[in-house]
Amino acid sequence: MNGAPPPASPFTGQRLLFLTGRLALPRLERVLAEMGPTDFHFSIRDMGVKVAALLTGDIIRRRLELPVDTDRIVVPGRCRADLESLERHFGVAVTRGPDEVADLPQFLGRGRKAADLSRHDMRIFAEIVDASALSLPAIVERARAMALSGADVIDLGCLPDTPFPHLEDAVHALKAEGLAVSVDSANRGELVRAARAGADFLLSLTEHTLDIAQEGDCIPILVPAEPRDLGSLLRAVDAATDRGLSFIADPVLDPIHFGFTDSLARYHALRAARPHIDIMMGTGNLTELTEADSSGITALLLGIASELFVRNLLVVHVSAHTRRTIEEHDIARRIMHAARADNALPRGYSPALSQVHDLRPVANSAADIAEQAAAVRDRNYRIEVAEDGIHLFTRGQHAVHGDAFSFYPLLDVAGDPAHAFYLGAELQKAEIAFRLGKRFAQDEPLRFGVATPEAGDEDRTRLAEAGHTLKARRDGAGEP
Repeated sequence: MNGAPPPASPFTGQRLLFLTGRLALPRLERVLAEMGPTDFHFSIRDMGVKVAALLTGDIIRRRLELPVDTDRIVVPGRCRADLESLERHFGVAVTRGPDEVADLPQFLGRGRKAADLSRHDMRIFAEIVDASALSLPAIVERARAMALSGADVIDLGCLPDTPFPHLEDAVHALKAEGLAVSVDSANRGELVRAARAGADFLLSLTEHTLDIAQEGDCIPILVPAEPRDLGSLLRAVDAATDRGLSFIADPVLDPIHFGFTDSLARYHALRAARPHIDIMMGTGNLTELTEADSSGITALLLGIASELFVRNLLVVHVSAHTRRTIEEHDIARRIMHAARADNALPRGYSPALSQVHDLRPVANSAADIAEQAAAVRDRNYRIEVAEDGIHLFTRGQHAVHGDAFSFYPLLDVAGDPAHAFYLGAELQKAEIAFRLGKRFAQDEPLRFGVATPEAGDEDRTRLAEAGHTLKARRDGAGEP
């Protein structure tokens, strides 16, 4: 073998048996061949079904003879089979591969190993900006949702000239829920009340109000006494250190065109001047006040925070376009932690922040699809997306267009409204995927990262339930 050896596979030294269907067989053979030399041995078995996703445990048991001369059986990603049952039957390990053949090299170790995103070192403060104007039940309900989204601390925002008579009750109620609580106010009286009520953190104290921290067992968040005055923040930091107080310092991130670049420089200067202190970054002045997808802004800011070891994030959601901001911060902190630990770029760890465009939007090339279309012998319509457009094919027909409506004259679904509705919905979904650069899979929803959270892990041992259109046309002929 020429050049450097290929990266080690998680299946090094093993004999792998790939099970597939007739339509996917040529692509599977080509993808495995294009990998070149591997540190595992493999063979392929066509199981006699047209579509690999139709493989079931019963079919595999009937058509794969015992004993199997392999160390591990790899079934297609969309195969609905109970792997543990198959392992007991064949006496070897059984693994479910990726949904798309194109993703097989990464599955086999040619990409980065699966990332551990269970760890992070940043704490999220999620602010209820109008807490003083909300009822106690509304505050608790909002806090519960924030905690489920990834918030570690619930920040009660106090509004100017708005009384907060139930401040103490709010602190007690949230702590009774097992939540850490911070209170953010420019009113000295409210901060004193919050400290005495048992708040865990106080936002925001200065060198002139640091004494309030002595009113309770709380950690003060220190800010400059005057906007952009790093000197006053450093004095507050030194005063808190001299008193033996735990604290967090926040130089305050300013919006774009209102001091943003200078505020970044303050964060860098603070870290250089006080290498070991705890620092906070409030990201809302960028995510809320910039009309752009907040996921990318969040990724950039948390990359800066990761480099500067900023371990506390103040997150705000007021604008409708930041509705998933807590979830975005949660996954971003995990991605940055993993990338920093690997001394790597924050790329390839998770698609959760790629909400609009996918890193690998195309599963099969136009040539692959053409080869597959030529092998089709039934009248069912199949839809795929490649770099050249949307592909619709069935027996004797293969068309490519860039928009869904162009396919209308080609569809033979007269008298079958359920089928027509199904194809219209799938083609429109395919057009969205083509125009945005999203991965498309027929009969599956488009994925938009944390913008469209999934209900939970899919049960791959059961066939998906029939949809409304299929149920409506079961008395007709064929399937969508």
